[in-house]
Amino acid sequence: MFLYPMLLLGAYAAVYIYVFNVRFQLFDSNEYVALIFCGLIPFLGFAETLGMGVGSVVANANLIKNTLFPIELVPVKAVLNSQCTQAAGLLILLVALGFLGKLSVWTPLFLLVWLMQIIFSIGLMWILASVNVFARDLQNVVSVLVLFLMMVSPIAYPADMIPEQLQGFLAFNPLYYIIIAFQDTMMLGRFPQGNIFWILSIFSIATFLIGFWFFKRMKRVFTDNV
Repeated sequence: MFLYPMLLLGAYAAVYIYVFNVRFQLFDSNEYVALIFCGLIPFLGFAETLGMGVGSVVANANLIKNTLFPIELVPVKAVLNSQCTQAAGLLILLVALGFLGKLSVWTPLFLLVWLMQIIFSIGLMWILASVNVFARDLQNVVSVLVLFLMMVSPIAYPADMIPEQLQGFLAFNPLYYIIIAFQDTMMLGRFPQGNIFWILSIFSIATFLIGFWFFKRMKRVFTDNV
């Protein structure tokens, strides 16, 4: 749990600092690495959620035929289990931010951002795990989707660097709101700028409710397809 995020962070830092030679006036090298970590941690948590959650219903087909077991909890369990790496990474990040003197009164707000991420992930996994029952190839394209999200998410740069003409495209990426909110609260010591936090909250709760409704409707025909 601790080694995986540290290894990936080392790779990111080496590429952006020593290969691309990225520099910011506001950050030294150590602070820039911390900024990367603020974006990398929620990405890893979400990537593990996709890996464990999409195939969770199919993997627990025996429970579907058990009428006493609430099958809705299977994707929820997958989401919560996938948060272990993110929890370990956040612990490392908090220690690093303490040494860098970056902890602020806004830092505890990351817990609320994390909660919104979990709520959104549960709703999304209810939808994707249901679809995967009927379209099994979905779980096979998760790795490609994770790679795509890694490239289009602002992991190694703050929102200010994103050209205005591209921000409209990023608005469709839920990880954009999650990552920017983590960077603002943990590294930049401020409330998420603009409407980032409120959009994330509304989007997460709406996805949760839609996902629950969708799963309830779909689970009636699970037994004929697993």
